[in-house]
Amino acid sequence: MSLIKSFPYQLYLVISEADCKGRNFLEVAEQSILGGVDIIQLREKNSSDQVFLEKAIRLKEITDKYGIPLIINDNTFVAKEVDAFGIHVGNSDTQPTVLRENSFQNKMIGYSIEYLEQLENEETIVSDYLGISPVFRTDTKTDTVTEWGLEGLMKIRKLTEKPLVAIGNIHLKNARAVMDVGADCIAVVSEICSAENPQKAAFNLKNEINK
Repeated sequence: MSLIKSFPYQLYLVISEADCKGRNFLEVAEQSILGGVDIIQLREKNSSDQVFLEKAIRLKEITDKYGIPLIINDNTFVAKEVDAFGIHVGNSDTQPTVLRENSFQNKMIGYSIEYLEQLENEETIVSDYLGISPVFRTDTKTDTVTEWGLEGLMKIRKLTEKPLVAIGNIHLKNARAVMDVGADCIAVVSEICSAENPQKAAFNLKNEINK
């Protein structure tokens, strides 16, 4: 079973250095926290383990400073080395059941849902939250299996009580609608990472969620 009983996060930033378009990703992360981001995932798909680790160490200094949970995408080595709050995995990554049996018994585990059938498997049962990916197609994720849309998200909400983190082309104009159909939290990449003012972008999103 999942071990973390509450999921008090509403605004989830997924960040990589590349997504910040040449700006210092650590500054973007800190500004986003000041604007209202509740939890941050570092996703460095194209970095070596060592480079990923170095970035994670520097980011964790900032997240620790503000008491913000740091989630590592996919990489169990980096997640363990930095003592991250948790790890997020997809279908082609280490399975949540395996993580629970090893070094992640007391860590938050997020699991990406790409098929409805996943809601019935053991991986979902042991996960702490489900990433609904993507709600809408996006350039930041090119290996999309299912574009859920609002109707798909609503269907998932009826089938599980797990916290749902919706991600995929979510922005200021559709964030409230995504929450209204059942998401517990919205995750964004470019809406904050590419924003001229990341702090203001996060602030506006958080206000929209809380309307």
